[in-house]
Amino acid sequence: MVAATAVMGRWRRVRRARYQNYHVRSLPTVGHKVDSVTKKQEYTDDYPEKTLYLPGPTEVRDEVIEEMAQPVFGHRMDRMTDLYTTIVEDTKEFLGTEQDVIILTASGTEFWESTTLSLVEDRMLVPTSGAFSERQANVAERLGKEVDRIEYEWGKAVKPEDIRDALESSEEGYDVVGMVMNETSTGVRNPVEAIGDLLGDYPDTYFVVDAISCLGGDAIDIEAHNIDCIFTSVQKAFAMPPGLAVCTVSDAAYERELEKDSASWYGGFQRCLDYYDRKGQTHSTPAIPLMLAYRKQMKHMLDEGHAARDQRHQEMAEYTREWAREHFGLFPEAGYESQTVTCIENTQDIDVAATVEAVSEEYDMVFSSGYGDLSEASFRIGHMGEHTVESIKELTDAIEDVADL
Repeated sequence: MVAATAVMGRWRRVRRARYQNYHVRSLPTVGHKVDSVTKKQEYTDDYPEKTLYLPGPTEVRDEVIEEMAQPVFGHRMDRMTDLYTTIVEDTKEFLGTEQDVIILTASGTEFWESTTLSLVEDRMLVPTSGAFSERQANVAERLGKEVDRIEYEWGKAVKPEDIRDALESSEEGYDVVGMVMNETSTGVRNPVEAIGDLLGDYPDTYFVVDAISCLGGDAIDIEAHNIDCIFTSVQKAFAMPPGLAVCTVSDAAYERELEKDSASWYGGFQRCLDYYDRKGQTHSTPAIPLMLAYRKQMKHMLDEGHAARDQRHQEMAEYTREWAREHFGLFPEAGYESQTVTCIENTQDIDVAATVEAVSEEYDMVFSSGYGDLSEASFRIGHMGEHTVESIKELTDAIEDVADL
C-alpha cells in the first residue's frame, strides 16, 4: 500500500504495510484466535443514574425513551411504512437536503464500510489527523482498497491545499476522498466545506464525510459543498438511543454503485433505496423501538429548527472553550475547534482518571478522559444533543470543585 503523508506542510509518499496501525487490536497470526481474557460481569438493576457529557452517547429526553415501550408491530405492516417514511422524509427536511437518506439498524461504522465498498473501485485518499480518521483508512485497507493517507499530527486540522496537492500529483487519481468532519479524539473540526468546494474541480472523485460526532449539532449545506455521502450515528448530536445510523446518498453516488461489479449488501445504496422507493420500508428487519424513538426526537429537532440547534451548539462550544482557556488549554489547532466536543489540554497536570471518577461518584456526571495515548494529557467534554450552556456549566463547576481549581 502507498500512503501519502503531509509533514509540516510538505508532501511525501511512504510505503505502508497493509493493515498497519489497525487500532482495534493487534491482528493475530493467521489461523489463530486471540486468547480471551473477558469474564462475565453480571448485569444488575442497581446502577445510579448519571448525566452524560460524553462525546457520545449523550442524554436522551424522557419522552423519547418512553416511545420505545410501545407494543411491537410487524416490520412489513402499513404501520411500519408510515413510521419509516416519516423518519426518512423528516430527516431530509431537517438536514435541508434533496439527497436520498438511508436509516439503518447499525452504528455509523456500517457506512464506513458501505460507502467504501459501493464507491471505491481501486483507491481512495484519506487525510488522517486522529484516531477515527486513521480508522477510516484502516477500514478501507481491510476491505482490500488502496489508501493514500495525508497524515497530520494529532490536534492539527486537514488543510485543503494538501488535498489539492494530492489530487494533482496522483497519476492514477482517486475514486473517493474520505474524511472525518469532527475528529472526536482530538476535538478538531476539519474544514469540510472548503475541501468539498475544491472537489468540484474533480467530478470523477466522490466525497464521503464521516460526521458521526457532529451532524445535527453543526449545520452543513450538503449539496452546496459537493458531498456525495455524509453519515452519522444517532447517539451523538441527534440525542437518540444508540443503534441507528443515517447516511445521505447523492444521485451520482447511487449511479456509481450501479457501475461497479460489487457493492455493499446490507448498506448498499441500490438495495436500501430501491426497497424504500418500492415499499417505503427497510430491506431487512429494523430495530422498530429505536425508530419510534427516532420519530419522536426528530419531530423535536424540527420544532427547534436546524439553525437554532446549530446556534445552541455554538454557544455551548464557546462557553466550554472560554472555561478551558481560563483553567487549562485547548488541544486542537486554533481556529479548528469542534462545535460538539471540546478536547482540553491538561496543562495543570491533574489526575484525569481520578477526576473523572470523582465527578461521577460525587455529582453523578460523566465526562471523558483523553483518547488513547492522550488519556492523561487531555480530557473531553461533549456539549451536544439536548445540553445547554447551563447544563454544561453544572459540569464545569463540578470539575472545578473536584480538581480544586
